[in-house]
Amino acid sequence: SSDVIHDSCDKAAKGDPNIKFDFCVSSFEGNPKAKTATGVADLVKVAIETAMANATSIGSIISKLLDNKTLDTYARHCLEDCSELYSDAGSSIQSGGKAFEGKDYGTANAEISSAMDAPDTCEEQFKEKKGIVSPLTKENNNFFQLLA
Repeated sequence: SSDVIHDSCDKAAKGDPNIKFDFCVSSFEGNPKAKTATGVADLVKVAIETAMANATSIGSIISKLLDNKTLDTYARHCLEDCSELYSDAGSSIQSGGKAFEGKDYGTANAEISSAMDAPDTCEEQFKEKKGIVSPLTKENNNFFQLLA
């Protein structure tokens, strides 16, 4: 199974400059379901499950950040937008997973690709106002990598 992970991550990283080989391998090797994968399809299922869990986790992080009563108004607005973006991303990933299970790979690709907009859009809006720093940079980068 380690060969399946390494081979798949190697092909993915060589085919897309946005995919980091080491991140790909470590995210799969840290997941018990991926260790029993016998092919790419098994890894895709694991990646979809992991991305769903990650979108939910980021939503929880955002909720905790929004609990801060002293949060800058602009930053609060950005976080509220990010919350909606990740909620939508979760729905897209879920739809993409169902499409993948049904072997509708075109729809699966479209749904998963649309979820990839969430971390970039979330991150970019923080940069629009000087002095505001995204508290979600790491999470946004990791989420993008999970979907890439």
